Amino acid sequence: MENGTKLRILYLYQHLVQHTDAEHTLSTAELMKILKEEYSLQVSRNTISNDLTMLHDCGLHIEHYESTQNKYYYDGHIYELPELKILVDAISSSKFITQRKSDELITKLLTLTNAQNAAKLRRHIYVVGRAKSDNENGYYIVDSINTAIDTKRKISFRYTDFDVTKQRYISNDGKPYTVSPYTLIWDGDYYCMRGFCDERQEMRNFRLDRIAEQPSILNQIAVMPPEEYNPADYSKHVFRMYDTDKPITVQLYCHVSVMKYLIDNFGDDFAVEAVDDEHFKATVSVCASTTFYCWVFGFNGKIKISEPSMIKLGYKEMLQSALAEM
Repeated sequence: MENGTKLRILYLYQHLVQHTDAEHTLSTAELMKILKEEYSLQVSRNTISNDLTMLHDCGLHIEHYESTQNKYYYDGHIYELPELKILVDAISSSKFITQRKSDELITKLLTLTNAQNAAKLRRHIYVVGRAKSDNENGYYIVDSINTAIDTKRKISFRYTDFDVTKQRYISNDGKPYTVSPYTLIWDGDYYCMRGFCDERQEMRNFRLDRIAEQPSILNQIAVMPPEEYNPADYSKHVFRMYDTDKPITVQLYCHVSVMKYLIDNFGDDFAVEAVDDEHFKATVSVCASTTFYCWVFGFNGKIKISEPSMIKLGYKEMLQSALAEM
């Protein structure tokens, strides 16, 4: 096959991939015009037809509608438009991913569809007032943690916080943490790591956007997680990843109007006992901390802690402490 023929077929295939689908087709005459105007190639109808038949027979997803003028299109796009829309929206709204990285990822995603759909997706990206991370090391942080989890090694990193002027600073007196990473968990708006912290000698959660730079993978074997540790199960018990305690079984007395919010947080596999037409008892497993108590308080009495007494006491003490500060 001569170089001119090879290039013609490649140009033809490339244009169909980038500009067509079942809703955006091109006729033989239109393809001939495109090859002439964009690639300076003069070809006949039969040549175009033979090229397209060969691409189809090679399994390259070139299809056509038969009519007075056959309409050709590429039918091999991996993602449908609604699927890409979901992915684009998820990236746009993610606080963990910086604006620059979001733009780069979306640009790459849009290469998975044709030009018409890409333009349509770009016109419908709306994220109003969304706070985005300013930590450009996010990709490299995830990569290091994944490598450490796979190789069962400890990592070392510096963690950050913010001062009263909103300036980021290194916490823990500037000293790095040494952690045996177990799991990366996407929790609400943030990406978090769960692992055993050598300095605290306990399981801790760390937000990846608060890690200062790419963690160092140490030549030290990681501390193994407890036998009962189940990442999927654990993620049901925490409230926005600020909790460090082990999950505790708690009984809640609830108004029927909050059932949907319990399902949002715990799934639908928690135990329920109807009290009357408007109230029920729910038995859930939670990491009981101020985050959980604040969640309960936010329902203005429609969720009450029934048991155990130690959790009721903890909630009461938090409320009394807050009142004392007013």
